Amino acid sequence: MAIGSGLGAQIGIAAETTYGTYTAPAKFIEFTKESLVLKKTTAQSAGIAAGRLLPLSSRRVVTRREAQGSLEMEVTNKGMGLLIQALMGTTVTPVQQGAGPAYLQTHTLASTAGKSLTIQKGVPLTTGTVTDKSFLGCKITSGEFSCEVGQMLTASFEVDARDCDESQPLAAASYSNMAPFHFGQMALKTGAYGSEAALDGIRKVSCKIERPQDVERFYANNAGLKAEPIENDQVKITGSIETDYVATTLDDLHTSDGATSLVWEFKGALIAATFYDTFRLTLPAIRLDEGPPTVDGFGVVKPSFNFVGLYDGTNQPKLELISTDIAL
Repeated sequence: MAIGSGLGAQIGIAAETTYGTYTAPAKFIEFTKESLVLKKTTAQSAGIAAGRLLPLSSRRVVTRREAQGSLEMEVTNKGMGLLIQALMGTTVTPVQQGAGPAYLQTHTLASTAGKSLTIQKGVPLTTGTVTDKSFLGCKITSGEFSCEVGQMLTASFEVDARDCDESQPLAAASYSNMAPFHFGQMALKTGAYGSEAALDGIRKVSCKIERPQDVERFYANNAGLKAEPIENDQVKITGSIETDYVATTLDDLHTSDGATSLVWEFKGALIAATFYDTFRLTLPAIRLDEGPPTVDGFGVVKPSFNFVGLYDGTNQPKLELISTDIAL
């Protein structure tokens, strides 16, 4: 029996072979908050019958089902691969680095067609019995990452799902020995692609990657369930950089509307040789939309620059992970 509160909850995930077909979770992630819920559309018969004052309960029908919500968590050095793959789109096989236990995952921006997950959550009753809710056909529609002074690197994933199945067995949760990435490991670099230089004065960075999709593909012959969402707009990458005004590097880019490559990196514990636990986001071209410095008192000037990620014509954005995970 589990603890009869959120302390006994769990989230398990698995990549699906076929969209919307249950796959038993084999990977369990630590999370801080979730909001995955079934959404149903109902219709009530409104036929007039002499003397009937209320609609008949037996003539209410469910015309379609879907599920939506979000997952929030600290980004750790293990177990993140499936969620990142569903966000970025590339099919990834970790590549061994050197001859040791370090493996590199390179998640380059690509189409998310065929990338869906089963996400199973266990929700405890106060009795300690954990109920199963398995969300099928989960598509990641956005992912947002953020870190600031004194805090962990966090992630929030928005999810669209085909259905919620409550008939599956609850998988037994097991967890890897994970460590979170945090501000003390954070570096931010800008400059020419491949030769970016560290920026001083950075206090907070956030970046959101949105994968717009048509999530309204409800057709006849499908039992009120949707077909796999299809991308229906260009990817949107936005973010912000909060700073102390120690240099004019970002200010000058805002003024000139010049492009720069951005590398946002966290480097954790040594795995082996020269390879460390790593989370690295590379945006080959960003441009700053807002953020010129203003003085609003006696304190240090603290401009906050908003940016948009664009295509430099050659290199795609990518998210790289180095860990001991030999598989996603």
